[in-house]
Amino acid sequence: MLIAATVRLFERWVDPFTERNDLRPPAGTMAFVWFYVRQAKAAFLAMALFGGAVAVMEASMFWFVGRLVDLLETVPKSAGWQGLFGQHGLELAGIAAVVIFVRFAVITLSALVEEQVIVLNFLNLVRWQSHVHVSRQSLSFFHNDFAGRIVTKVWSGGQATGDLLTSLLQVAWFMVIYTISTMALLAHLDWVLAAIIAVWVAVFVVLARYFVPRIRRHARDTAEAASALSGRLVDSYANVQTLKLFARERQNDHYIRAGFERFQAAQAPFTRLITGVRASLALLSGGMILMIGAVCIDRWFSGAMTAGGMAFTLGLVLRLSMLLNRMMTQLNGMMRNIGTIQNAAEMISQPIGLTDKPGAGRLTITGPEIRFEDVSFHYGKPKGAIDHLSLTIRPGEKVGIVGRSGAGKTTLVNLLLRFYDVEGGAIRIDGQDIRDVTQESLRAQIGMVTQDTALLHRSIRDNILFGRDAASEAELAAAADQAEALPFIEKLVDLRGRTGFDAHVGERGVKLSGGQRQRIAIARVMLKNAPILVLDEATSALDSEVEAAIQSNLEQLMAGKTVLAIAHRLSTIASLDRLVVIDQGRIIEEGSHEQLVEQGGLYAELWARQSGGFLGGEALDRAAE
Repeated sequence: MLIAATVRLFERWVDPFTERNDLRPPAGTMAFVWFYVRQAKAAFLAMALFGGAVAVMEASMFWFVGRLVDLLETVPKSAGWQGLFGQHGLELAGIAAVVIFVRFAVITLSALVEEQVIVLNFLNLVRWQSHVHVSRQSLSFFHNDFAGRIVTKVWSGGQATGDLLTSLLQVAWFMVIYTISTMALLAHLDWVLAAIIAVWVAVFVVLARYFVPRIRRHARDTAEAASALSGRLVDSYANVQTLKLFARERQNDHYIRAGFERFQAAQAPFTRLITGVRASLALLSGGMILMIGAVCIDRWFSGAMTAGGMAFTLGLVLRLSMLLNRMMTQLNGMMRNIGTIQNAAEMISQPIGLTDKPGAGRLTITGPEIRFEDVSFHYGKPKGAIDHLSLTIRPGEKVGIVGRSGAGKTTLVNLLLRFYDVEGGAIRIDGQDIRDVTQESLRAQIGMVTQDTALLHRSIRDNILFGRDAASEAELAAAADQAEALPFIEKLVDLRGRTGFDAHVGERGVKLSGGQRQRIAIARVMLKNAPILVLDEATSALDSEVEAAIQSNLEQLMAGKTVLAIAHRLSTIASLDRLVVIDQGRIIEEGSHEQLVEQGGLYAELWARQSGGFLGGEALDRAAE
């Protein structure tokens, strides 16, 4: 019970999920590390203290061995254990207590801090805070990079930070304390031996100053190449169906191999430097061990050193040589970690691209009325997308947005949702500039069904409850029923035997058909029941029978709401209150379906292609009625 309670005490020392207002770390490597370390300063101080104590204990073990040899020389063999304990019992008991109890306590406490505090909690603190910050980035941030590379940097940044600090405290700091202890113990025997150790350490530092900056630079390049390769691999696996559909496995192999070759080219100079370090250290340690051995033998011949002192010195020095070699081996990992941290910090430390204004309030809905006031948006380019567009959608009005591909329809919706900020003009809902309210409150008032519906690899229940997580089971089932999704949901069974609403849908919902994914998305929006509804080709993935079945339910969903609907299939929006035709980012026509057909403009041309061009004039006339 006591052991379990002690372990739990250490496990609760650092809370990885403590809330912070500022989650953006600095971009500099050491500043990035300190940003997280300062949240667990006491734990790392304890780690340093216990690690130093372990180093002193390790050095003391060799002194104990030498002392034991000297004690044995003072006792005749015929006296045996009784003679040994009779003359030196108290000292031997003290040595035994230190070796068994003190050493056990120090090593156990060091392990508890490292494993229960640092590995269990601190690493996850870095990962969690990095994730929360990155997940708040703007949509363009994720569109401009591989999802796999972002994930790799978030995950490996936390791992590398923890591993680097553990290596520094458990290896580098251990070495510092062990070396100081070695020099102190040897100086008690002979100052010449301590001076040789000092020279050894000085040459080691010179080698480190030469190699470390070069290794660090190449480690960063290696980490960047590794994250890029990871991004390519994840992208390929996520789109494996497309690769197989177009029989492009070999072409994709060339693409992935190019990533491997870039990674290997970046790694080659890094590994050469590591080999150089290890070879240089082997030469240095060999020469120093030989020199110390010669001095010890000379002192023993002259009677200045006992056999125990010689055994203690050579054992201590051989251990020092092994630790210095271990440290240089660890240097490989440490430099990789520094490179990984540098690479991760550059991405994680980026400021949030689109933020709420200080003191932004919540959006309050009364109508809601939507106004686009002289809106311009060109994705940072001189022109294109939306250009001086003004549009008012009255409370409860159902407006369809029509236009050729690339006319700016989806951009208009993205601006309404504030995935991007307008570059000119303003968008207001019930008179409130959407830049003056929180993004969360804005999007909470908008329900949207997109053409390309991607579900999360979770259960059907979880995916629908994104609409309203506090909904009851009855409300969940009612929303699924309204979206004509309940019949197929009740028949679902996944690979693990989960059924119905508990069945998982696979990555991006790949285990469902396009129509099934669309119906889940519609059920989610029905459950949300927001006052503003945006439909972006909401029924495009449905077959005609299912579309007809849920059309009345969609009309029920739209009742009392302000609706903005985008559709290429004009028959799905022809009955809306008003249609707005956009071309090259500007409104060129607006009115009812009948008015626009009579005008003979772009809308009439698009309508003729979709209906009259195939069905003939009579069908066109009937459709227009």
